[in-house]
Amino acid sequence: MRAATDVGGTFTDLVYYEVDPATGRSGQVKIAKVDTTPPNFEEGVVGALAKASIAPAKLDFFAHGATVVINALTERKGVRTALITTAGFRDVLEIARGNRPDLFNFAFHKPKPFVERHLRAEVVERTNYKGEIERPADLTGLPELVLKFKREGVQAIAVVFLHSYINPQNEQAVVQRLRELWPEVSILASHAVSREWREYERTSTTVLSAYVHPIAERYIGTLEAKLAEQGFTGKPYMMQSNGGITTARAAKANPITMVESGPASGIFAAAYVGKAIGANNLIVLDIGGTTAKCTLIEEGHVKVTTEYYIERDGKNPGYPIQTPVSDIVEIGNGGGSIAWVDAGGKLHVGPHSAAARPGPAAYGRGGAKATTTDANLVLGRIDPASFVGGEREPDWKSVEAAFAPLQAALGMSREEVARGIIRIANANMTRALRLVSTNRGYDPRDFTLMAFGGGGAMHALALAEELKVPHVVIPVNSSVFSAWGMLLTDLRRDYLQTRMAPLGPSAVPVMQQIFGELEGEALKDYSDENETLTRDDIGFEYLVDMRYAGQQHTVKVPCIGAGDGEIDLEATANAFHGAHQKRFTYRLDTGIELVNFHLIAKRTVPKPPLAPKPVTGLRLEAAIKGARRVDYDVHGVHDATIYDGLRLEPGMHFVGPAVIQEPSVTCVVPPGHRVSIDQFGNYHIHLSFDGEA
Repeated sequence: MRAATDVGGTFTDLVYYEVDPATGRSGQVKIAKVDTTPPNFEEGVVGALAKASIAPAKLDFFAHGATVVINALTERKGVRTALITTAGFRDVLEIARGNRPDLFNFAFHKPKPFVERHLRAEVVERTNYKGEIERPADLTGLPELVLKFKREGVQAIAVVFLHSYINPQNEQAVVQRLRELWPEVSILASHAVSREWREYERTSTTVLSAYVHPIAERYIGTLEAKLAEQGFTGKPYMMQSNGGITTARAAKANPITMVESGPASGIFAAAYVGKAIGANNLIVLDIGGTTAKCTLIEEGHVKVTTEYYIERDGKNPGYPIQTPVSDIVEIGNGGGSIAWVDAGGKLHVGPHSAAARPGPAAYGRGGAKATTTDANLVLGRIDPASFVGGEREPDWKSVEAAFAPLQAALGMSREEVARGIIRIANANMTRALRLVSTNRGYDPRDFTLMAFGGGGAMHALALAEELKVPHVVIPVNSSVFSAWGMLLTDLRRDYLQTRMAPLGPSAVPVMQQIFGELEGEALKDYSDENETLTRDDIGFEYLVDMRYAGQQHTVKVPCIGAGDGEIDLEATANAFHGAHQKRFTYRLDTGIELVNFHLIAKRTVPKPPLAPKPVTGLRLEAAIKGARRVDYDVHGVHDATIYDGLRLEPGMHFVGPAVIQEPSVTCVVPPGHRVSIDQFGNYHIHLSFDGEA
C-alpha cells in the first residue's frame, strides 16, 4: 500500500493504491478528501486515512506535502528569531535591494525584516571572496549574547557570515560554540541552507528557514508520532518545492525547502501526464481553496529556480528565498476567496480566504462572507444536490445573508453580484497566466492548458477563452492531483555552489572538481539514510548558471558531458547562447562566465502507472444525469446537459453547453466547445472560437 497526502488551505487530500506482491501490478488509484484541520494539520491527515479505511500499519510508503511552512511565514506565526552576522553587516536585511517594483511610489516602504534590529548581533570575523580566512571568528562575546537572547525569548538563531557560501569554517565554529552554550535553541547556519552568493538573499533565506524551523520540526515530529501510534513502521517522506521528496529528517533540518511543496508535486504530475498524452508544452493551473498557482512547461521540462519570493506583487518586493523552487506564480484567488467592496464601491475578490473554517457561506459553518464557491453555486455551475460530493446540503440562508451586503453596496441582484465575482476571479487568474506566458515571450495559443485542483475544472474554460488557448485538459483525479503527484516524484536533493570562472579550457578542471565534490556530498547524505546505497543507485543531473561577462544575472543550462568524463565546452556554450536568446531575445559575441554549479541527485522510487480506463461499451446516454439551468456569463444562461464523470469512458465525445460532475470535480463546458475522453479518462476540451472548432 502506497499513499500520499496534501494539506491545502481548505481540504486535505489523500491518494493511495495497492501493489500486488505476487505480480507487482498496481491496483486502481483511489482518493479521499477531508476538511483541513488548522492548527493541528496532522489530524486531517489521520482523518483522511480513516475515511479511506486505511490502517497506517498497512502502509509501505507514505509521502506528505503541507502548507505549514508557507502559512507560518505569511501569517507571521513563526518563532522569535535572532541573527548573528559578520561585523558591519547587521543591517543587510534592512538595506535589502533597491530594485523596488513600484519605482515612482514615493510612499514606498521596504518590507519589515523578520528579525528586529535589537536581535541582530555581530561577530568579528572575515572570510574573503576567495574563501580565505582573513580573521577567525571571535567567540568571546557569545556567552553574553546567549544570555541576552534568552532574556528576549529567542527560540531560533540564524548564523550568516560573509562569503561563508564558499568557506563555512567561521560559521561552523560559531554554531558549535552556540550549541555548547545553549543546546535547546534552534540554530541554522547559512552554509547549510544556501551556498549561492548574494548576501541579502542568502541572509533572508536563512532567517526565514530559522523562523519556521521549530514549527516545522514540531509538526513533522507530531505527524511521525501520530502515524507510529497507529502502527506505521516506515519513515514518512516530505514533499519539497523542487519537485522531489526527501526524508523527514532532511526536511526538519532545513524546512524552507518545503515552502511550496504542494504546487511542485502537481506541476511534476502535469509533466508526467503531458508526456503520456503527447502534450509536452503546457500551461499548468492549480486552483485550490485559497490560492491559484500556475507555471509553464516547455518540451516537458519543469523549470526550477532559486530566485523565488514570497509576498511579492506589483508594489511589494517581497522576501527572497534562495532555495530550489518550481518556477510558479501564485495569487490569492481560490474557491474560498472572499468578495468585498472597497470604500469607492469597487468589487474585489481575494486575497483573503474563508479557508477550511469557517469556509464558504454555503458550507453552513459560520461563514458570513460570499466567496467564489458561493458565486458558482448561485449561478448553477455547482450542483446543489451533490454539493461537497453530496456530503452536505448548501446553506442557502447563509448564502443569502452573505450576498445581501454586496447587493446593497452595488445595487445589483444576487445573480449579477455572483457573475461579477466570477469575472473578477477569472481576471485575476488570467493575469497570473499571462505572467508565465505572454510576459515571458510565449504565445498561449501554442500550449495546452492543464487545470487541476478543486476549482481548476470550474474556471479553466473561461481562462482558456480569454487567452485563446485552443486545447484544455482536465486530468484524472484532478481534485487531488497534487497528492497524486507525490506518488510520481523521486527522492531529490539539489546541491548548488557559487564559484566564478571564465568559460574556457582552464575551467574544465574546476568544473570537474566542483561537480565531484557535490557528488561526494550527495552520496554521503543518501548513505547516511540508507547504508546499502551505491553510486549506481543515484542519478545525477549537471547544470550551470552562466552569464555574459559584465552581466549581473544568469541563465541556467545543462553542463554537456559532465559526469561522462569529458565536458563539452562548445555544446555548453551553445546551449547558453540559445537559452539567453530565448529569454532576452539577443545573444552576444563576448566572453561567458560560470557563476553557479548545480547538481541534482535523484533516487528513483516505484510509481503507479497511468492506467487506461476500462471500456465497458456503455453508451454516452447512460452517463447523462439530467439537465439544469447554468449561467455561462458571456455565453448566457443555457440548459446544460449534466454528465456523470465517473461513467464517461474513453472514446466518448460531446459538445457543450454541459457540466461534467464527479464527487469532487465540476467541469463547466460553455456552448460550442467539444469534449472527448482519452484512453486514461482525462477530459480534453477543444475550444471553438468565433464559431469555428
